[in-house]
Amino acid sequence: MGLFSELKLAVPWGHIAVKVWGSQKNPPVLCLHGWLDNANSFDRLIPLLPQAFKWTRFSLLGHSFGGTVGGMFACIFPEMVDQLILLDSTPFFLDSNETENILTYKRRNMEHMFQVEASQNSLRVSSLEEMLQGLLNKNSHLNKECGELLLQRGTTKMATGVVLNRDRRLSVPEHSFDFVSKEMFVHFIRRLQANVLLVKATQGYYDVRRANDENKEPLFFMVDTLRTILKERFQYVEIPGNHYVHMNNQHLVAGIVSAFLQSQPRTASRL
Repeated sequence: MGLFSELKLAVPWGHIAVKVWGSQKNPPVLCLHGWLDNANSFDRLIPLLPQAFKWTRFSLLGHSFGGTVGGMFACIFPEMVDQLILLDSTPFFLDSNETENILTYKRRNMEHMFQVEASQNSLRVSSLEEMLQGLLNKNSHLNKECGELLLQRGTTKMATGVVLNRDRRLSVPEHSFDFVSKEMFVHFIRRLQANVLLVKATQGYYDVRRANDENKEPLFFMVDTLRTILKERFQYVEIPGNHYVHMNNQHLVAGIVSAFLQSQPRTASRL
C-alpha cells in the first residue's frame, strides 16, 4: 500500500498536513497521531493493513491523544463513525474530580495559552542530531529509528539546522486536554454507535499526567464501562510493548487491527 499523495488543508492558523495512503476508491479511514507527533508515526503500520473494505461509514484509528480526539468525535457525531480503533489510548481523559475542578482546569488551560502566545521567544534552531537526542531524552518510549522517522516530518530545515514543526501552545499536555468525570464518561459512551477496539500496551501510559501514571483504576473503569455498554461491539487487547508499540512492533499491531476490521459486522447508522 503506497503513499498516494500529500495534502494541506487551509485553516485560520495555518494548515493541517495530511498523508493519503491506498486507493481513493475505498471509503476513508482517518488516522490521528498522538500529542506532538506527526503522520509519520503511521508509516510502518499503514502498509501492513488491508486495502479494500466495504465500509458504509467513516472509520477512525487514533494513537494516544489522536485516539482521544477520535473518541470524542465518535460520541459527538455517532452516526458518522463505523469503527473506532484506539492504540494505547482511551476515548476520553478521566478525572473523578472533574465536576469540582472543571473551572480550575479551564483557567489553567487559558492562562497557559495566553502565556505562550505572549512569549516573543524565537524558534530554537538545533542540529538534527541534537534535536533527536533531545527527543529521545524526553521520551524513553521512542527508539532511535522511530525518533528519526518522526523528525523527518516534524522538523523544517533552516540555514543553520532544523526547527520543530509544533504549536508551542500544546507544550504541556495537562494544559491542553479536557478531562471528564465518570458520570460524563458513561453518558458519552452510551452515544457511541461504532465498533471499538482498544489496544493497550502493557508498558504504555495510563495517565496523561505522568505523576499519576501508576494509577490504573481509571483505565479499568473505562474498559469495564465500554464492555458493559457496547457488549460485543467492544474488544480489548493487551499486548507487550510501550506507548509507541505501533511503530516499534508494527507487525503485531497490524495483525490485531486487521483481524478486528475483517471480523466486525457493519453496524447500521441510527440517526
